[in-house]
Amino acid sequence: MSGHSKWSGIKHKKAKIDAIRGRAFTKLIREVTVAARVGGGDPIGNPRLRLAIERAKAVNMPQDNIQRAIMKGTGELPGVSYEEYVYEGYGPGGVAVLLEVLTDNKNRTAPEFRKAFSKYGGNLGESGCVAWLFEKKGLIQVEAATVDEDRLLSVALEAGAEDVLRSDDTFEIITAPKDLDRVKESLAKEKIEIADGEVTMLPQTTVKLEGKQAQHMLQLMEALEDHDDVQNVYANFDIPEEIMAAVTG
Repeated sequence: MSGHSKWSGIKHKKAKIDAIRGRAFTKLIREVTVAARVGGGDPIGNPRLRLAIERAKAVNMPQDNIQRAIMKGTGELPGVSYEEYVYEGYGPGGVAVLLEVLTDNKNRTAPEFRKAFSKYGGNLGESGCVAWLFEKKGLIQVEAATVDEDRLLSVALEAGAEDVLRSDDTFEIITAPKDLDRVKESLAKEKIEIADGEVTMLPQTTVKLEGKQAQHMLQLMEALEDHDDVQNVYANFDIPEEIMAAVTG
């Protein structure tokens, strides 16, 4: 999971910068609204909404903005109707790419995604072409410098985690999606600081890339992440650290 993990770390650092420009707010407001529409406006009984609110607060979104987004989702306030779609395709070297999208105009987004894939040596595919290469899991990241490994293993596994892995300077705790909240709560009780925790799509296999293909793959990821309608981008690339650092800066 090294490629996925490294990109995940870059993505969350980038989100904090994007928040200054308001870009993160746009995506998060959409997610809060749709989560409330699908599962109701009470975060206690709606895990998706609860996670969306956590992410909104992490980038210092005002509570009023969050509440308005919830009320638009529940129909208490008028708002744009966003629909959820999944797009699939291939990046350079045959890397599998999965997009989770919230849009009010599917006829606009599909051509834009097709253009982005084509620009960086990939292509938009048919539904189902790569989804089977990913598995939905809970993923919690803890900075290795902040915790004793044996203690982390004990707490996480006792709380129901499936596995704990080391990736560079980060521990990755893998859970079933339904167990994510319970494991996060157990870590919090033990004063173990969480860098990030989310339900994600983990690749079951990876594709190694180097040189121009690696650069184009990372450029494609950034272009897709920057699109307002894209909530999440998942890919199964494995790119050397030095290339990742050079391209993403």
